[in-house]
Amino acid sequence: MENTVHTPRKWRYAFVYGIALLLFLVAGGRLFYLTVVDKAFLQNQGEMRAVRTESIPATRGMILDRRGEPLAVSTPTWTIVANPKALWKMPQDPSQDLGPEQEIKRLAEVMGVGRAWLQERFESNKTRSFMYLRRQIPPHEADAIMAANVVGVTKTKEYKRFYPAAEVASHVVGFTNIDDKGQEGIELAFDKALEGQPGKRRYVKDLTGNIIRGVGVDEAEHPGENIELSIDLRLQYLAYRELKAAVTEHRATSASAVILDVKTGEILAMVNQPSYNPNDRSKLEYEELRNRAVIDLFEPGSTMKPFTVATALMSGQYTTETTIDTSPGFLRFGRFTIRDATNYGEMDFEKLLIKSSNVGASKIALSLPQDAVWNMDYELGIGSAVGIGFPGEASGVLPSHPKWHPSEIATLSYGYGLSVSTLQLAQAYMTLANGGYRVPVTIFKQDVAADGKQVIPHQVAQDVVKMMESVVQKGSGKAAQIPGYRVAGKTGTVHKVGSKGYEYDQYIALFAGVAPASNPRLAMVVMVNDPKGREYYGGEVAAPVFSRVMESALTTLNIYPDLPEGLREVRLDAKKTPYQVVKGP
Repeated sequence: MENTVHTPRKWRYAFVYGIALLLFLVAGGRLFYLTVVDKAFLQNQGEMRAVRTESIPATRGMILDRRGEPLAVSTPTWTIVANPKALWKMPQDPSQDLGPEQEIKRLAEVMGVGRAWLQERFESNKTRSFMYLRRQIPPHEADAIMAANVVGVTKTKEYKRFYPAAEVASHVVGFTNIDDKGQEGIELAFDKALEGQPGKRRYVKDLTGNIIRGVGVDEAEHPGENIELSIDLRLQYLAYRELKAAVTEHRATSASAVILDVKTGEILAMVNQPSYNPNDRSKLEYEELRNRAVIDLFEPGSTMKPFTVATALMSGQYTTETTIDTSPGFLRFGRFTIRDATNYGEMDFEKLLIKSSNVGASKIALSLPQDAVWNMDYELGIGSAVGIGFPGEASGVLPSHPKWHPSEIATLSYGYGLSVSTLQLAQAYMTLANGGYRVPVTIFKQDVAADGKQVIPHQVAQDVVKMMESVVQKGSGKAAQIPGYRVAGKTGTVHKVGSKGYEYDQYIALFAGVAPASNPRLAMVVMVNDPKGREYYGGEVAAPVFSRVMESALTTLNIYPDLPEGLREVRLDAKKTPYQVVKGP
């Protein structure tokens, strides 16, 4: 009885164990077959169905001018990539026109390239899983290539930089390389802020690179910051056009020009010649890349004489009525002689600037403490980088000596023996125009001017600006005159330095000025390097460029013309009568 009860149970246990053992043997056999007999199967399946992480490109920030006009923007494009390793692993069946060589032939046809060249590229990259075929092409071209459905060929989204102002703003904005990394100008200086943060997402892809399904976004992309510059594109175009015309007319080697807002220190325009088109760099030359306004240095010559006059007035030894005897028209320091064009005799400070007397400037400097002129130049920022953040910005040269030789003091007084950039010289004139108050120069739009420093007494600065008006009205700067506006400025014609000293027949033509002279709003410097025509003086070459650009800039910015002497403007109701002209100081 007991045996009959337990026998069926033992049979059932034996049956279950038998089924389990059979399943185990089947699974083990299958595992052995896949891992030993058909080992390549699992490997191929792993490659054919894989989860991969891809980068989501972030849009690079825009660069804008002060009015919101785009100077650099990113446009979406497509890049065609290939997986050579996957292509060479595909099965080959010549009878059905199937195989790597057939795929390469179809791809060459749709891409419009030589088959032999394309085949060589695939063969030299057989072991690689990634290879660029075409980068940053328009969507219609990418679609045509993808329509061929070549094994291992896929497309990925990228952004290409476009510069609407082209060569007009290229030295300010700069450019990026094909990987969207800044190479020059603002693009390089502020690359981190502009580039943004790429995101990450996961896909399941098959052997040919086709997406089977998206797994999800691990990290969202963050676009780069937009950068708003102080540049006014309207003024940039004006300055570029006139500077290019001057270089062509006078067959000059190069040139640069800078316009500054006197009150805020903002750079409103900065142009150079020669220039380049950042949208087409197929024929780009290295010399064209240089932002000469901040990199190239030159001796400023007579454009520094107004600051020598300011130094004299600040010393208390001189007044605006003081006269200097420049007879006999030269000064001799051993074998070194300083000369004027002729013997001007007795002259006051205004006439000194009009006639641009080297002897007069030298005698003033030699009568002051030996480091007086040097201190003035230093306070104006000569010898120090302006600090706008541009790559390669030059500091200039302001030599310092424990004991000055009289000839060194003399040459410094009329702008030799030191070197500046166009931007540094513009900064100095901006300070003079701003009542002697030096504010930091900036390439970014400013709502409020940054704190500055009073380096020249206000009255002294006004007196010097008044004297510089006479240079434009009566002296070498007549070509800088603007109808309806009073202009103050100074010309300069500097011998270039060669391998054996100063070159007899090579010059730098300069004009530095401010307008309107009664209440200066803009400061501008024009530098033309090595003009080769009959005209080479600063008053003949650089001053006309100043006149044309400054006139257009003043009207574009709606800056009122100067009022006649003895009148001033009083602000009333801005909505009805903005200004009323009254007599008085």
